[in-house]
Amino acid sequence: MRAVDQLSFYSAEARQPDVADLAGMLCGPGQAVGFGRGTAARLSVVVDAEWRARSLVAACAERGVEAELGRSDEGRPLIRTAFRSDLTGLAAHWLRGAVKSVPPDFVPDGAALRIWALTAGYAEPTGYRLGLDPHAPDTHAPLAAALLGCGLPAKPVGPRAGGPALRVAGRRRLARLAELVGPMPDGAIERTWPLVS
Repeated sequence: MRAVDQLSFYSAEARQPDVADLAGMLCGPGQAVGFGRGTAARLSVVVDAEWRARSLVAACAERGVEAELGRSDEGRPLIRTAFRSDLTGLAAHWLRGAVKSVPPDFVPDGAALRIWALTAGYAEPTGYRLGLDPHAPDTHAPLAAALLGCGLPAKPVGPRAGGPALRVAGRRRLARLAELVGPMPDGAIERTWPLVS
């Protein structure tokens, strides 16, 4: 009798998409901005590739959030939502005043990890790197702790080594990450997605 693979409770495909999953953008270089005394909020992120931008626009749409694709001042793909009332809870959790801050109880599940990988993830010969926000260094240690909380211990990668980022290494940990984030999205190239060898 053959063992049946079981979907992890925390994997990206284990539950219906939710607006809270978009926290994955904020784990990376994404930004949240509030408006109108907490009545609306907007998410935005600049990415380094068109496939990432298209994938993030689709991920937003799966969660009922329309996002537009534009260009940053440097000409890079920019994803931005409109100011929306359904993003206020997410923004409130991730902002202390106007400063991005990791919520104290945040532990990313597969859906948030998938969106983080879509935003700023890269495969490396020694592991998988999840990019951090260079403009929010106070989020780096809490995000490392959050990864530990979901069974993915990660080491910090500094700017000289291509960071800031968190590197997940080791066959078991990479297999867990690959299970959590799910299949490689259309248009992605292998060196950008966690794959089990």
